[in-house]
Amino acid sequence: MSSTVSYRIFNSVRNRIAVLQGGRRSYSRGASIRNQLKWRHFPQTSSTLKNRIPCGSFALQKAFRHTSTEEEDFHLQLSPEQVNDLLRAGESSHKLLDFNSGVPNSVLRFESNQLAANSPVEDRQGVASCMQTNGLMFGIFDGHGGHACAQAVSERLFYYMAVSLMSHQTLGQMEEAMENMQPLLPILQWLKHPGASIYKDVTSVHLDHLRVYWQELLDLHMEMGLSIEEALMYSFQRLDSDISLEIQAPLEDEVTKNLSLQVAFSGSTACMAHVNGIHLHVANAGDCRAILGVQEDNGVWSCLPLTRDHNAWNEAELSRLKREHPESEDRTLIIDDRLLGVLIPCRAFGDVQLKWSKELQRSVLERGFDTEALNIYQFTPPHYYTPPYLTAKPEVTYHKLRPQDKFLVLASDGLWDMLGNEDVVRLVVGHLSKVGCHKPDLDQRPANLGLMQSLLLQRKASGLHAADQNVATHLIRHAIGSNEYGEMEPERLAAMLTLPEDVARMYRDDITVMVVFFNSESIDTYYKEGSESHPVAKASTNTI
Repeated sequence: MSSTVSYRIFNSVRNRIAVLQGGRRSYSRGASIRNQLKWRHFPQTSSTLKNRIPCGSFALQKAFRHTSTEEEDFHLQLSPEQVNDLLRAGESSHKLLDFNSGVPNSVLRFESNQLAANSPVEDRQGVASCMQTNGLMFGIFDGHGGHACAQAVSERLFYYMAVSLMSHQTLGQMEEAMENMQPLLPILQWLKHPGASIYKDVTSVHLDHLRVYWQELLDLHMEMGLSIEEALMYSFQRLDSDISLEIQAPLEDEVTKNLSLQVAFSGSTACMAHVNGIHLHVANAGDCRAILGVQEDNGVWSCLPLTRDHNAWNEAELSRLKREHPESEDRTLIIDDRLLGVLIPCRAFGDVQLKWSKELQRSVLERGFDTEALNIYQFTPPHYYTPPYLTAKPEVTYHKLRPQDKFLVLASDGLWDMLGNEDVVRLVVGHLSKVGCHKPDLDQRPANLGLMQSLLLQRKASGLHAADQNVATHLIRHAIGSNEYGEMEPERLAAMLTLPEDVARMYRDDITVMVVFFNSESIDTYYKEGSESHPVAKASTNTI
């Protein structure tokens, strides 16, 4: 395998590292780095790739990621088969039943995958159905400053949502069961669990706070529960409030205290979709993203964005921040395209450093925590005058599904750093049709040597790997292995998978992708039988 691509990528990364270590931070919005460290000052943990690969999954034969940044130690030794094994190690798929409690299921199946850049990976994902309603929930959770907050949110948010949608009668049954120490009604059925929990020892605390929440809902005396929009809004904010309060409360158990501190002082963005029949709601806080792939009656494909990134490039988000803080802070709210100069997303769970007063932070951290061992970075940004600066309040979008709506893509920003919305739809459509729909049009592009070389590389790539069966894997492959023309370069792909561990995070982020396919026939049945009306959300559509 030629080392040209690997040498270029390695030198590019090494130069960026030198800039960072030299104190001159050169950040850009380009796909190659785009401010990849969300918390500018947070230390990065490291361990080997070996710790993240299940035993017996495949043999890498010296293909483990190196931890040295010395050029002579940087070698590519991945065969095409090993590339496929690495890319497909985290993939999963699930087909849903055609009917749910006798009602046509609007979701046909979902496919997902995850590729780590951090060690350990900081992204989480989950899929679950509400046992007391007919709703399906899909979530992507992108952690920063560690994985603790993302893990906690991925395990707990769906429960808050499910409780929010329960009727007054069902909530009463839940409370009665708790009072009589009887088994609770089932709340969730996990279709894809966030993973092995590190919070088994503190789940009783979590259940106690969930119970307080449903007790408060009982006191509202609403027979049918909250609307889906209200449930999403309340669930996000209530869970974030509980994360904050749990570490402020006196806790005697050392494990509970330490885990609660790690959750509160790390952070996580979240993008969650709730599907019930033809009703699709998406709640987003941060810079994960959700888009719809739409095929019109004339066969033309288009992309319908359902979320907006909450960051410095969102003018509406900047306006919100300025409304919430004194005019004297207008120039210091965003510094170097980061909230207060430290955090890329402007909405997130956790991150109490940007929510609590300085006095509260000191009082909590002075309780004898070993902050260094817990990887808690004590830092108060300059110009920290009127907290909170960060919120977990989500932006909620509603969309009434139509037979033309074919699939939903949820992904962490690691994917969107590399691919645009329309690129993702093209790749999914091309995967479905088994024919790439993103080949360059020779009539519209200059016939130069660069283009000719990319076409040859594409032809070479098509013979090096069998077609991915999982569309999320297909997206990740193209996100990290495509050149400027959108064509696969096998050497680039292999190089991106074997970047030294201590520099991989500087070049790409964790990537987590979930693609939900809709059942057009079931959706059409809803319309023929006359579904309930609901106002359609306003969103712009981009034609592919």
